Amino acid sequence: MDAVQQFQQFFEHCVGHWTTERTYHYLPQQEVERSHTKFAIQPLTPDRKAKVLSDNQYADRPDVEQFPGFHLAFDTVSEKGERVSQSLNLMFVYEPSGSSMLTGDYLRDQAYEEAKPIVSKFQFNAESRELLMTTYYSRVVSVDSITLVNPNLRIRKIVNYRRPEEGNPLDEVLLVGFGVEQKTVTS
Repeated sequence: MDAVQQFQQFFEHCVGHWTTERTYHYLPQQEVERSHTKFAIQPLTPDRKAKVLSDNQYADRPDVEQFPGFHLAFDTVSEKGERVSQSLNLMFVYEPSGSSMLTGDYLRDQAYEEAKPIVSKFQFNAESRELLMTTYYSRVVSVDSITLVNPNLRIRKIVNYRRPEEGNPLDEVLLVGFGVEQKTVTS
């Protein structure tokens, strides 16, 4: 199976209902917080994919159907009782590379940190089944990793850095999060 087929399979396994237990480490505050999230992932129709492209002022793609696109809805409850709910549409646009690594743009109609459409970068390693997404927000850079262990289990790692000045490396970590995501079997 080539990298594009592995990428498509990765997302086929991601469709459905999931629960996750996460731990967040806020380094500047020296705090640790746990949370529980329920989320659902559904494929996007070609019309919704076209809207995600348009929302991001991204060039129209006649081959839009080949790119993975999803509607994500989630509800999170922290151990302090704080609740966050959000839903958004997203898609991944790539160019086949001929290697086990795919790279491209990760588009959302609503960002997590800022309420606006956003284009991020991603890379997918077909050998390790890891999807790595890097988003530059105004104040932070979020590096989010999802590793598909099997069709019902994903491991998540999130590292947020203070956004450095242009040309400087990511080196000031503000938050580190770890999560175990399990697909919910519905009967």
